Amino acid sequence: VQLVESGGGMVQPGGSLRLSCAASGFTFSSYDMSWVRQAPGKGPEWVSAISTGGGSTYYAASVKVRFTISRDNAKNTLYLQMNSLKPEETALYYCARNLIMRVGGEGEYDYWGQGTQVTVSS
Repeated sequence: VQLVESGGGMVQPGGSLRLSCAASGFTFSSYDMSWVRQAPGKGPEWVSAISTGGGSTYYAASVKVRFTISRDNAKNTLYLQMNSLKPEETALYYCARNLIMRVGGEGEYDYWGQGTQVTVSS
């Protein structure tokens, strides 16, 4: 199993980024997937999750409306479109394969990528 994130970088407050996560080594379309972030000195924070077919999406209250999760099962790729970014959202963003997904979208994960750094600063 391999998950490789990309698309991070530095952006000004209010800016946008689109993260990608290329999956390999497993049947991508059979798994719910999630994005989790970790800010410096803080614990992991669940951001968003998506069901196997993409028909159900879930968001943390802090990102709802501004972030959009999506997936392309033909390309084995997970995405996170992030708009109106805030400085406090500076973090390492990970994609993760869900072991389970609970009602509301949070869950437990069995594989993680290496993360992509997002820095929001003027």
